[in-house]
Order: sequence, then C-alpha cells, then structure tokens
Amino acid sequence: MTWSGMMSRSDVESNLGLNRGAAPGFIRLRLVVAYCGTPWRGWQSQEGGDTVQDVMEAAILKFADISVRIHGSGRTDAGVHALGQVAHFDVPGNVRRTDAAWLSALNAYLPLTVRVTELSAAEPSFHSRFDAVGKVYRYRIWRPYLLSAFESERAWHVYGKLDMEALHDCAQMLVGTHNFVRLSANRGDMPETERRLQPEKTTRTIHRVDVRVTGEFLDLEFAGDGFLYKMVRLIVGSLIQVARGRASREWFADLLATSEGLQSHQTAPACGLYLVSVDYAAAAHSKS
Repeated sequence: MTWSGMMSRSDVESNLGLNRGAAPGFIRLRLVVAYCGTPWRGWQSQEGGDTVQDVMEAAILKFADISVRIHGSGRTDAGVHALGQVAHFDVPGNVRRTDAAWLSALNAYLPLTVRVTELSAAEPSFHSRFDAVGKVYRYRIWRPYLLSAFESERAWHVYGKLDMEALHDCAQMLVGTHNFVRLSANRGDMPETERRLQPEKTTRTIHRVDVRVTGEFLDLEFAGDGFLYKMVRLIVGSLIQVARGRASREWFADLLATSEGLQSHQTAPACGLYLVSVDYAAAAHSKS
C-alpha cells in the first residue's frame, strides 16, 4: 500500500501534524531519537536531503511503504548532536505494526549515526514541538593541549588557562527570566531592528546552569523553558570569552540587562552542542 494512491501530499501533510492533532483514523507515534550531527545538515528537511528528518522519513517509507511528515521538538543546526530529540508522526490505523517492530525496523533502515531509542503510541493530541515545556542542552569542551582524535567533531577544543570563578559567576547570571536577544541570532525572517522590538519572542527562562569538570572535559549544561536560534552556542562562546580574560563580567551582565547595545558574536562551534532531553508535562505524551 502506498500513501500516494490514497491522498495528495497536501492532504497527507494536513493530516500529519500541521493540524495539531492526528486526523480520525490515524495513529500518532512518539519517538526519541539520538544522532551524531556531524554528517548531517541539521534536523530540518532541506532541498537535496542530508538532514536527520529526511533520512527518518526515508526509513519509514522503506519499512511501511507510506510517505509521512515527521515532526521534531525543534531544529538542531548542522553538526549539532542529540541524545534525546523527540519527534512524532502519524500513520493510518490500518497499518498494523507493533511498537517493537517499528523500533527494530527503523534502526535497521537508518544510518548508524541516527538511532531511535524509544517508540510508542501517543495520544492523538500530542505534539512533539507545541507540547514541550522545556529542554536540556549540554555543551562539551575538551581542555587538554592535544585534542583527542575521537573528539574532533564531538567537542570544542579550548586549551589554556580559564578563570573558572568568573565563568561560574556569569553562568549563574543566566538563571531566571531574561531577554536573550543579544545572546541569540537572527534567523533572517525579520529585520533585526524589528526583532529588538518584540521582547515577548526573545524572552526565555533558564532554570539551571551546571558547570562540571570531569576528566578532560568541561561540561556546561542548560535547562530552560526554550532556547532561541544559536542561543546556547552564543552563551557558551561568551562565557569562554570572559573565562579567557578577553571580556569582563560586566560585559556579560550587560548582555542580559538590556536589549540595547551590540549582540555578542562569540559563537561556540556546533560540534560541542548536544540536545540532551525534551521535557513535557506529566503524562502528556503517553497513550493511556
């Protein structure tokens, strides 16, 4: 059975999540995906393929012979990794596959750099993006002089003395609700002057920031209600700028205190960033 014989692509996309809930007769499946971002041009589908979304949709087509649109909790950029990206897609109710069969088959058809770690039926109203109430990101920094051959695309190599007290102080400034317009990037969907006038779109709450030194790594972990485009990478790059003594605590505090002034341009590389998990309200994603 091919879906193209049943309905048009526009009808398919209408049924597959552009309207919030699953259409009558469809089953919504929720999955957790881990991937190494190095070979991919990010999560979101692009012309020419080579994105995580593209290869996942291709795997579903190979296994079940149906064309679907899979929806993620949000985008990750080229080179960014995920430990717990959450996504969903809808299938017609007459496509009979067990959760275990879906999980096994998708991993068989997916490249080894993309793995589905969990899959289950969800409530028809569940939406991986719109129901998310928070996310956790981790940024990994390799500290020794010699970068490990196995970490060249997995961590940012930052060698040299760091003022850890200053880094801790600035990291804790992030906790709370702030306008992150100067610590985020413009996607290009509006002029920057216009973006500056819409604080409701650039204000986010950070619940915690953990700074951990473990062996060769300095890990920075951020939990919040949401993150703007390149926000974590700009935060990390700015923190390291202060820790290196190239900028002051006052400079960092000013980035949070006012939306006036220049944006930070200290963007950490994509290779060190990991989407750790996506948070949902209790029982929001499970089918009872």
